[in-house]
Amino acid sequence: MELYVHIPFCVRKCEYCDFLSAPADERLQNRYVGALLHEIRYYGQIMGRPALSTIYIGGGTPSLLAPEYIALLLKQIQVSFEVETDAEITIECNPGTLNEEKLLTYKEAGINRLSIGLQSAFDDELKILGRIHTYRQFLENYECARRCGFENINVDLMSALPYQSTEKFVTSLKRVIALKPEHISAYSLIIEKGTPFYEKYKFEAVLREAGKPTEHLPSEETEYEIYKKTQEILAEAGYEHYEVSNYAKPGKEARHNIGYWKRVPYLGVGLGAASLIGEVRYSNIREIEAYIKACGNISAKEIDGVPALNLHESADAISRHAQMEEFMFLGLRMLKGVTRTEFKETFGVEIEAVYGEVLNQLQEEDLIEKKAGVIKLSDHGMDISNYVLAQFLLD
Repeated sequence: MELYVHIPFCVRKCEYCDFLSAPADERLQNRYVGALLHEIRYYGQIMGRPALSTIYIGGGTPSLLAPEYIALLLKQIQVSFEVETDAEITIECNPGTLNEEKLLTYKEAGINRLSIGLQSAFDDELKILGRIHTYRQFLENYECARRCGFENINVDLMSALPYQSTEKFVTSLKRVIALKPEHISAYSLIIEKGTPFYEKYKFEAVLREAGKPTEHLPSEETEYEIYKKTQEILAEAGYEHYEVSNYAKPGKEARHNIGYWKRVPYLGVGLGAASLIGEVRYSNIREIEAYIKACGNISAKEIDGVPALNLHESADAISRHAQMEEFMFLGLRMLKGVTRTEFKETFGVEIEAVYGEVLNQLQEEDLIEKKAGVIKLSDHGMDISNYVLAQFLLD
């Protein structure tokens, strides 16, 4: 299985961010790490030290924590779980919160992959996003990570930003490519409810979806042009486009994320963290004081008849239809697609018995390809993947 560890702290919330994160003082950080250690120990005991193929420390900004906290968490994970010798162990890092001491501690603790949230190579765009760093700080952190021996680094880039042109995004992309990271995540800005960006741009987002002119946000045509340019430029630079928004050098795909898309069982620990165990999806408490209190005395309970713990806020048994839906719209996010054999082995029926009409229609529209037992999105299907994937929702 996979393990996700949530660190809900950041210097300040970015303008577009709807993740479960907030600033916190040193005392709260210390209490939170203590609660995390309790939760990790508990699962190790009741699950019998299950094997972990990947570990992902996300947030928030995990690199905001003192490095000894990260080392302590990983040491407890090693005790409570059987971490595979070749496990992918990732930590999310934000420029402006990294230094050599932290990076060397991460390396010594067993972390072998960094995911650095750059978002843009232009300081004016970073300021609009509410990021705390400059492009120069990112470069200094990136170069320091290389000196400290990290050989597997992802860089996040965001497109469709307010006032952004295709040319400006392409310049950001080429600056990142010149650094030769092993992995690049390139995704479009989404205007999420509950964020400052939503209050600023919610009406423009509606106009854009309707194909009407906008004052600040790039048009859908510009967003599409950026997406196609990204594919073209990264392919020329030797990156494989293996998932809708992700590109990697050969053999450097994000194993943890692939696990999500293939529905590998995963355990999430920490505030609001989600788990998928035995076709039950669990979500942890989202209020930090309640979470810390629950971790101090973890006990079993039921939520709507589903076995759960007192630190769980919800526990939802996933229906057979919902499992099939997830198999398709998660699996088809990857360019390799899904196989008929895997569908039948998982659900005991042929894929055509469930999705035959949908598959035929999408093939006629040149949105999917069916070949040698594999079903995958076509190039055109990848361009409008949200529409295609929605067709696999069952009534």
